[in-house]
Amino acid sequence: MCRNITTLRGLEPPATDEEIQAAAEQFVRKVTGVQRSAGPATREPCEEATAEIAEIVTRLLGELPARRQPPKTVPPLRREEVQARIAARQAAREEHERMHELGIAHTH
Repeated sequence: MCRNITTLRGLEPPATDEEIQAAAEQFVRKVTGVQRSAGPATREPCEEATAEIAEIVTRLLGELPARRQPPKTVPPLRREEVQARIAARQAAREEHERMHELGIAHTH
């Protein structure tokens, strides 16, 4: 169904809560077609489903036996270029919030 969800079992170090949450969120977005920008009536059930799926995946990864070989691909959250993009977005968001706090005119 969704080829972009990466394998989290067998990673060294093990999958983080953030990686599991991202995979659960991606799965929910894929099966529902609901994006992050959805209204509260749609977003809230999706967030609840994402949390439940993340809990299930965490439990499942803990119960499965160790893999004989690690996954062939590195999860996106471990890739340098993805980390750089996330950091840039966060810096831009913080700068935007700072402009609001200071009352500086800006565009959205």
